[in-house]
Amino acid sequence: MRSVVCVIALLCSFVLAVPARAQQQNEPEDPEDEKQIGLWLDQGISTGLSADKSLDVEFHERLDEGMSNLYEYFVQGGVAFRLRPWFTLIPIYRYQRFPGNPNIAYENRLQLNLTLSTSRGPWRPTLRTLIEGRFVDNRPASARLRFRPGVEYTLPLRMSRRPVLVVSNEFFIVPGNNPFANGGSSYTQNRFQVGVRLPIADSFSVRPYYLLQSVNLPGGWDTNEILGISLAFRIPHKTKTVRSRQPVCALSCEVPNPGEP
Repeated sequence: MRSVVCVIALLCSFVLAVPARAQQQNEPEDPEDEKQIGLWLDQGISTGLSADKSLDVEFHERLDEGMSNLYEYFVQGGVAFRLRPWFTLIPIYRYQRFPGNPNIAYENRLQLNLTLSTSRGPWRPTLRTLIEGRFVDNRPASARLRFRPGVEYTLPLRMSRRPVLVVSNEFFIVPGNNPFANGGSSYTQNRFQVGVRLPIADSFSVRPYYLLQSVNLPGGWDTNEILGISLAFRIPHKTKTVRSRQPVCALSCEVPNPGEP
């Protein structure tokens, strides 16, 4: 736990140490901003390493302009540490590309995912916090905080694997230097999403979702609609116990960083 606290303190000090800078008129728009109606495709694979650790790898493709333009795709991976039944920590590395973008070709990103969750009958409130360090092609490095409170509700249907309603809202905060065009506020983006997770098997689920992405631009807030499909696969950790039942997916077969959506 002491090493975990040190990592969190180091990342927070990095976020707070980024100097503020006046917004320049010629700065490009953030390449992850979606335009018009979009389609987001997410695939996640989680491999159990032990009872409280797993290797999580995700692939994401994003299309905008009426779902016709592939403007972004990325891959990310990290090791999830379930330090408590209600607390998961995941250090993550992401590499993403922006095909067709005339200003920015790629981005490297370091993330620390801190997720709190607990079950209350059919309800499961969650709070995910992402601390990000962004290293974008030909742009200054920057930091960003993302807070995503949400709730999951297991629908009371007579099914062996019940669907789960998932609702969340994510707030994006840039506390210091922002190398992209924005409305002059540290509150740069908001994402509201609602979806239904459909467990197909103990190790596989599908989650269609609807998302509203609102971006704070110099001309005001711009909101676009997105349809998404998230696929989650889980490879359980093998144990030496004989005649034991197949382990059930510990996190409901959900992609650890969905939509990220």
